[in-house]
Amino acid sequence: MSDRKYILGIETSCDETAAAVVADGREVISNVIYTQIPTHTLYGGVVPEIASREHVLKINQVIKKAVEDAKVTWDEISAIAVTYGPGLVGPLLIGVSTAKALAYAKNIPLVGVNHIEGHICANYLVDTGDLRNDESQDKDSDLINEITPPYMCLVASGGHSHIVRVDDYTKYTIIGRTHDDAAGEAFDKVARAIGLGYPGGPKVDKLAREGDPSAIDFPRASVGDSKYDFSFSGIKSAVLNYLNGAEMKGIEVNKADVAASFQQAVIDVLADHTIQAALDYGMKTVALAGGVAANSLLRTTMKERAEAKGLRFHCPELIYCTDNGAMIAAAGYHEFASGRRADLYLNAIPNLKIGER
Repeated sequence: MSDRKYILGIETSCDETAAAVVADGREVISNVIYTQIPTHTLYGGVVPEIASREHVLKINQVIKKAVEDAKVTWDEISAIAVTYGPGLVGPLLIGVSTAKALAYAKNIPLVGVNHIEGHICANYLVDTGDLRNDESQDKDSDLINEITPPYMCLVASGGHSHIVRVDDYTKYTIIGRTHDDAAGEAFDKVARAIGLGYPGGPKVDKLAREGDPSAIDFPRASVGDSKYDFSFSGIKSAVLNYLNGAEMKGIEVNKADVAASFQQAVIDVLADHTIQAALDYGMKTVALAGGVAANSLLRTTMKERAEAKGLRFHCPELIYCTDNGAMIAAAGYHEFASGRRADLYLNAIPNLKIGER
């Protein structure tokens, strides 16, 4: 048997049913994702009950394919890592229950993983073999370099916006956070307001490329004395007020300019706060994580501003920014290596905080 540690990662916190096999916390051997986006697009957002049913229907197939694609036997899998929070409680329970059943049936150690910590650990992933031939991958080698703690990481997604100091592979300290809407949530709400639909983030990103980011002066919010914290409800309201005002006056709205100006305002705050935190805490590297990390302007802006301050920049490949099993396997590897194990009483914790064990 190989000395390598193969971790099976299972992710069902929202609307992706995902499983992957990762070797030694970095090398992606297989990565299978079943997305429910076409289903939830009909409703303008994720419907938890529908998401849970879809997970039940697909999870066994997804896990089976991930193991088969990895060309490993169950005896070679060192541990099963599963997301147990934060997320939607129904979907989380599907993944946790399946992982516990597999761990018991196959006599394989079980590891519980925090979903947000999984996003951070996506920065360690490197594809191997045929996965490199996937045209959806981000081939910009300047954005993908090996990274090790400590570093400062911006975690931006539909449900979370945090600045996290990564002190070690399993040690995290929250430096800044949103006081209201998460960045991804703001993207979704603005996308809906200008008629782009769900999911909003990628659609705003695409439309913004056709607009002028300086056309409309939307606010860059600060939060009192908390110079690393975020607030995005104000800019969301500013966009809605702009649209309502234009409608009342009979003025035609340039949606591309709205998207570009809104996006620039959000990204200015995300990038500046994160880089300032890195400088203040003496970090030499800044990183991105989470679904909003797939935003093209955020990636380039963070890279340019970090390097202008003498900092290294790192972000995951695009496929690992959104929810996936590989990031859970990577986080699970480090939990497993640190000696942590979960028992068969592991339960879903929908409001699990970063750093909680």
